[in-house]
Amino acid sequence: MEKAKAFLELTQGESDRVSSLAFPPHRLGTECSFYEYYSLRGIRVDRIEPGQVFCTFKVPPRLTDREGKLASGAIANLVDEVGGAVVYVEGLPMNVSVDMSISFLSSAKAGVSTPHFSYLFDDFIIGS
Repeated sequence: MEKAKAFLELTQGESDRVSSLAFPPHRLGTECSFYEYYSLRGIRVDRIEPGQVFCTFKVPPRLTDREGKLASGAIANLVDEVGGAVVYVEGLPMNVSVDMSISFLSSAKAGVSTPHFSYLFDDFIIGS
């Protein structure tokens, strides 16, 4: 339990940096939210086919864990966001993910570009 607590706690420097951040209010429907900008900035859509999206993404330092690897939460976010784009149908309401299962085989390091990752229906693949 203590190891989990120590892992999750911020250092004083980390806490100070987070506290000093200031963000303008988000205007719905007119621009990306801070969350979307922070988590998805840098993703490149290489190809789109019915039910499938191929993307390239260079791992930015802002989405890494303490070991400099793409954080598992960032991977889950990419799965959710890209997956949502795949199933989006214009004119129909967007639904939310209610069940998601991800098998982590390995993680990319900061500054490394993924050769391609794709989302095909319910399979998400990072790598070539």
